Amino acid sequence: MSDTLAQNDPRAQLLSLVPFAGHLGITFEEAGPDRVEGTLPWSPELCTVGGVLHGGAVMTLADTVGAVCAFLNLPEGAATSTIESKTNFLRAVRSGTARAVARPLHIGGSFIVVQTEMYDDQGRLAGQTTQTQAVLGARS
Repeated sequence: MSDTLAQNDPRAQLLSLVPFAGHLGITFEEAGPDRVEGTLPWSPELCTVGGVLHGGAVMTLADTVGAVCAFLNLPEGAATSTIESKTNFLRAVRSGTARAVARPLHIGGSFIVVQTEMYDDQGRLAGQTTQTQAVLGARS
């Protein structure tokens, strides 16, 4: 995928809904109701001591990719909001690109639960996030 997505690319349209994620450099490699994949390049500005990608940056990647997965599973006219998110960090991301893959665990009328796995640039599991998203009815 090129570094710049075309305006009419659905991944670019999704990213435009989350400008904070775009500001950090998050991009979507794949986006569908059953699987969403996104990446965040390592950079010194997003690190803590010792060149480790900050946990908040990793959680932002997981939250963004998971929220898009929930969004893509909403009924027409509904919105979503994260109401719970739990992350386990398993290893540090020290270089390259962090990758997150989100899949829905439960799609219901009131809640959507998404599990997101984060990987380092060597494909090793770096963390896992489970988030619950409320399904909000359409507003007039």
